Amino acid sequence: MPAVLVPEGRAADPQRPAVAVFDGNWTLVSVDQATADLLGRRREELAGRNIWIALPELAGTIFHSFLLHARSVGDRVTWRGFYPPASCWLDATAHRVGDRLHVTLRPSAGPAPEGVSDLPAGAAEDDRLRFLAEVSESMVSTLDPGESMATLVDLVVPRLCDWALVSVLGDDGDPAGEGWAHRDPALAGDLDLYLSRRVRAADDDNPLVKALLTGEPIHLPVIDPAMVEPAIGGDEEVRAAWERLDAGSITVVPLRARAETFGVLGLVNGSARPPHSEMEIATAVEVARRASLAIDNARLYGRQLAVAETLQRSLLTPPPQPDDLEIAVRYLPASSTLHVGGDWYDAFQQPDGATLLVIGDVVGHNVDAAAAMGQVRSILRGIAYDRQEEPARVLTRVDAALTGLRIGTLATALIARIEQPGELAGSGRRVLRWSSAGHLPPLLLRGNGRVELLASEPQTLLGAESTRPRTDAVAEVGPGDTLLFYTDGLVEQGRTGIDEGTDRLVAAVRELAAVPVHRLCDALIERIVGRRPEDDVAIVAVRCSAQGGGPAG
Repeated sequence: MPAVLVPEGRAADPQRPAVAVFDGNWTLVSVDQATADLLGRRREELAGRNIWIALPELAGTIFHSFLLHARSVGDRVTWRGFYPPASCWLDATAHRVGDRLHVTLRPSAGPAPEGVSDLPAGAAEDDRLRFLAEVSESMVSTLDPGESMATLVDLVVPRLCDWALVSVLGDDGDPAGEGWAHRDPALAGDLDLYLSRRVRAADDDNPLVKALLTGEPIHLPVIDPAMVEPAIGGDEEVRAAWERLDAGSITVVPLRARAETFGVLGLVNGSARPPHSEMEIATAVEVARRASLAIDNARLYGRQLAVAETLQRSLLTPPPQPDDLEIAVRYLPASSTLHVGGDWYDAFQQPDGATLLVIGDVVGHNVDAAAAMGQVRSILRGIAYDRQEEPARVLTRVDAALTGLRIGTLATALIARIEQPGELAGSGRRVLRWSSAGHLPPLLLRGNGRVELLASEPQTLLGAESTRPRTDAVAEVGPGDTLLFYTDGLVEQGRTGIDEGTDRLVAAVRELAAVPVHRLCDALIERIVGRRPEDDVAIVAVRCSAQGGGPAG
């Protein structure tokens, strides 16, 4: 796409250099108006944006190679060359300061050699192929459908159009996601208003619907106002926004992969920009083809995540709520895996009325770990319910089952049994008995706000085939006390060591001593893990009420 060296009515000052500064991720952290003029853009279109997204036509040019070279060396480097996207000659100087690259640009002082003011015929096709390669490279960088759509509109605006809309359907045929962008920041609000409040008409005259139904590109060199009326739906604010957008023509290309049309890409030009040429339509079709494969891969990946996560969550059943205990559980999958893993929790009452709590972590962070977790959890649950035994004895029998059945997996686990012997009935005090197979120690938050780490003798993991006998540890819990069981994803977040992470957790629990137990779990996740956990996180929190009287254990 040819670009104008300097906007009409303005003259670049050859004595005043244009200056731009890139950070280590090629984001334009500083750009002046002179640079924007030379590159044929508004300053607002460049500032704060990644250069390869803001100027996709830059990719593959000699100026692109110059910038990469300047980044790789420590000395000041200079270049004079022809910049095809703007059909001009440039003088450029670049030097690195820390992780930032400072670039100055000037229009070339000397006259362009004869015959180079226009791009050679082959150069335009080379530039088109570079753009398509950039589309392929950019679209495969994520498996998130929302990010894929955002990347696509950033690639085509303003390279192929003034503004663009991408819409993807869900499995039920209803819209599952949309993304849009306008080249002019001043009109971005109008585009948001129009597209978010428009009436989604399903009539065959709608070009988006027609492209979906036919699987063929639709090109309208002129947009009939009557065609837009159903989308406006009598909303005067929507009408005013549409009029300010000043849409002159539209090309809609379907998003199609694996013999299924699942979305559309709409490319709209304002009235000041000519309708798309045949070459531009052909380019748009190829862009949509390449983007479709990437977006569809993201959709399929999302389906796989949903199935896997549904399966795992079906194994993590809700805890009981005994009259004298309040139990809260949380599970959060790692953000970088298939949203499944080997962490698990369990809580149930035994026939004698005691409450059994389990927290564990199978080695691994994938579907195999989740499958092994399901086996270990089921074996442990059945053995623990079958007999009212001490936790150490339960773990010993689970070890034997894993060995005898050749499960072939390793896991940490902690079993705790909360019971109330007859002599404590009515006092609100209870006995906590637990045994740990290499798992992190529980925390005990006393009613007075003191936090205790319930350390016990280190013992081997489940499945390690150790002959060393397992032992129990015992503590007394009182009215208002809270027990917290957790997996290592809560303490090792941020590549923190276990000791440092445990200290951080203790401090957070102390600060949150007064909040309800369910809010305690959520607050710990918010404070420590955030939205992108590096590892799976499982939590069981138990708050003891002031009421006693539970059955004897």
